[in-house]
Amino acid sequence: MNLRGVAVAVVGMARSGVAAVEFLREKGADVWAVDQNPVEIPGITVLAQLDESLAKAEWIVLSPGVPADMDIVESARRRGARVIGDVELASWFLEGPIIGITGSNGKTTTTALTGHILQASGIPVQVGGNIGTPPASMVAASRPGQWNVLELSSFQLETVETLRPRVGAALNLTPDHLDRHYTMTRYAAAKGRLFANQTETDFAVLNADDAFCVAYAGGRGHAVWFSSTRKVAPGAFLQHGEILLDGQELMQASEVPLLGVHNLENTMAAAAITHLAGASHAQIRDAVMTFPGVEHRLEFVCEADGVAWYNDSKATNVDATLKAISAFDGKLWIILGGKDKNTDYTPLAAPLRVKAHAALLIGAAAEKIASHLKGAAPLIACGTLEIAVCEARARANPGDRVLLAPACASFDQFENFEHRGREFKRLVKDGASKPLLRKGSNG
Repeated sequence: MNLRGVAVAVVGMARSGVAAVEFLREKGADVWAVDQNPVEIPGITVLAQLDESLAKAEWIVLSPGVPADMDIVESARRRGARVIGDVELASWFLEGPIIGITGSNGKTTTTALTGHILQASGIPVQVGGNIGTPPASMVAASRPGQWNVLELSSFQLETVETLRPRVGAALNLTPDHLDRHYTMTRYAAAKGRLFANQTETDFAVLNADDAFCVAYAGGRGHAVWFSSTRKVAPGAFLQHGEILLDGQELMQASEVPLLGVHNLENTMAAAAITHLAGASHAQIRDAVMTFPGVEHRLEFVCEADGVAWYNDSKATNVDATLKAISAFDGKLWIILGGKDKNTDYTPLAAPLRVKAHAALLIGAAAEKIASHLKGAAPLIACGTLEIAVCEARARANPGDRVLLAPACASFDQFENFEHRGREFKRLVKDGASKPLLRKGSNG
């Protein structure tokens, strides 16, 4: 693909947008940036997010955070501009086969674990996409025979045209980002773009227990399954506390160093993916057992005064929070709230009624969450994360667990979920160094 002299506007100057601008400039394109905020980036012309800023663009590259149906983008389409995303752009130039991993929850852990297994098995690999390295920044390091493992969000997939992963994986689909996709049908269709260009030589790794994922088996890629409830073939499944892969024992479920059934599912998905990429059963088992986990995903922070603290800031939707709660047998103080995504929080009521001492509510969605969970558990209005940590520390007793699993986006009070998680850990560790004055009751 020759980009020399092509007029390209990149919309959205977060990390992936900046990487796309730099990549396009290296390829000789006539490139400029567009952003809704007046940002200054050395060496890059940044224009306001207006119709006239896209008027001369032949191509438009959208960062994942920019809605593909935004008015100025639709106007540019009508003028004949080609609209793609940063993943589509990078896929034209990446050397080596692509593994694409998507899902509402678990894709970061599964992507990181997939990369870890391949690397530990001596199989050339690099990891990026929605995790770590932006897709455009992966091109320079790519080479034939090296796997490119990409975590892919629905925002990235909705703008792909020709992306063809050798292995595509859909982990699960539950309501998320409906403030952007509007309906589950549109959300599922965006995720399904991952499999649209596969051929008979490709593979689709799918959750056999998820109806949306099962529907993706209608493509041309060979379906490979994983399941925590029943035997599947080909693929990985959980049976009597043991994980089997293609009918052979892989490892005991108790050997997986991650909490929760959902992480057994992530492990089975990664095992199926990496086996297709050439890793043996023994290599997969050994690598899984040395996987350190991923920051902000059911991450143990510390134990202080007999109370264990866990950071699951990546739980940005209800299903992720349900999975986090299911990893514990009870005695929970759970911090909920943030920016609402047109979410129904009522599914949280039943497990909170059984397992939670109380829910501590923060952020813009606090009132909505309170209205949905009234009567399920005591609700403590905190407003900010700092106050929630202070309240939890004062109220929790030895043997209790405090869990940050917000079920919301972070953008009302934080830059992103990583910022929220880091701040939570800082507050917890700062508090642990100070004398404790308990309020003396659970609730």
